[in-house]
Amino acid sequence: MSSAKITLTETDAARLLDMIQTVRASGNRDAAAALAPLEAEIARAQRVAPDAIPPDVVTMNSTVEFRDLNSGAQLCYTLTWPSDANPSQGKVSVLAPVGTALLGVRVGDQIEWAVPAGVRRFRVERLVYQPEAAGHRERAPADHVAAMRPARVKIPNE
Repeated sequence: MSSAKITLTETDAARLLDMIQTVRASGNRDAAAALAPLEAEIARAQRVAPDAIPPDVVTMNSTVEFRDLNSGAQLCYTLTWPSDANPSQGKVSVLAPVGTALLGVRVGDQIEWAVPAGVRRFRVERLVYQPEAAGHRERAPADHVAAMRPARVKIPNE
């Protein structure tokens, strides 16, 4: 991850912590350990009310364009809850390393995250959509915690 300052809505932070607590309570140590990077990001984040989040911050369900500084490729992802993730549709889970790295960063930030093949670097270029800036109250899917129950926990590699 990066040491760039990050900002989360109080709502996103609370829902993410609930999800983490559910996994920890399940006793699935591997899944709980895989959540450590997300938990660390939440712990260091500045938390603000949803109506106080700056419009250039990546929040849950935001769509963000960023440049892969390793390859030069332009990418566009929507940051989602695990139950809504669909990489082929550009929907990346907050549990994926890139999802955790995107959470709470601002347009212009340069971020790094580790993958099995090494370190990926990117720069956030544009926030295409942020629920809070669009006046949409962000809602977690009804099953976002249920999706984290041990039998269904999947921790993506990238």
